[in-house]
Amino acid sequence: MKKSILFSLAFSVFTAFAVQAQQTVRIGYVDMEYILENVPEYQEASAQLEKKVQQWKREIESEMSRIDKMKQDLANERPLLTSELISDREDEIRFEERKVLDYQQKRFGPNGDLITQKLQLVKPIQDQVFVAVQEIAKARNYDLIFDKSADVVTLYAADRLDVSDQVLRSITRASNREELETRQEKRELIRAEAKTVEEDAVLSEREKLQQERKAEREALLEERRRVRDSARAAKIEEAERRKAEILKERERKRDSVAKAREEKKEN
Repeated sequence: MKKSILFSLAFSVFTAFAVQAQQTVRIGYVDMEYILENVPEYQEASAQLEKKVQQWKREIESEMSRIDKMKQDLANERPLLTSELISDREDEIRFEERKVLDYQQKRFGPNGDLITQKLQLVKPIQDQVFVAVQEIAKARNYDLIFDKSADVVTLYAADRLDVSDQVLRSITRASNREELETRQEKRELIRAEAKTVEEDAVLSEREKLQQERKAEREALLEERRRVRDSARAAKIEEAERRKAEILKERERKRDSVAKAREEKKEN
């Protein structure tokens, strides 16, 4: 809704400017969904994410089935158990249910892994589209280019205004340039022996900087992984501790009940 209002305001400003200047406003649009469907890297990454999603769903379903069995076992054994033991079993079931709900939120919640990883997939493509749209707008004198698939009410849009294919071609050319640069680097290695001492020194310095930057990136990623794994381990440890306390308390109550029965029998 917010995007729709912003687009309406921007369109009104451009239209007013055109009327005052007696010029035609040149408008185009892109279809982000269409572009994403035709970028192979995005499709491959989406397929990998979908595999993760299915795995997460199977894990949740497995845990829910286990909890259902716990409930069924309690229902079957309830006539044979004391009220204390029933209460313990119910506490354990509620504890396991909370664990599953927490995991479900972690994976599929508003700030969960699914949303986060989807945004990470889309952002690089969005950045490329933004650059390509700017280049096309400047080259072809567009005053306004909007995203048709965004939250904008589009009642009609002529095909001749669609610049999505132009954006796709621009992204493909950029990808091809990166591939050519990689091939060029391989050819440079082959010709390395023919370089002068000065050229070798420049190349070595460049490689050193690249290695340093790579090491910094890897160190940053490792630190992030360490923090994430530490937090996860702490949660698991806390969950196990609480479970051990529940089991210990249940055992204590069971022994207490057994002792009371034994004393009653002796009396």
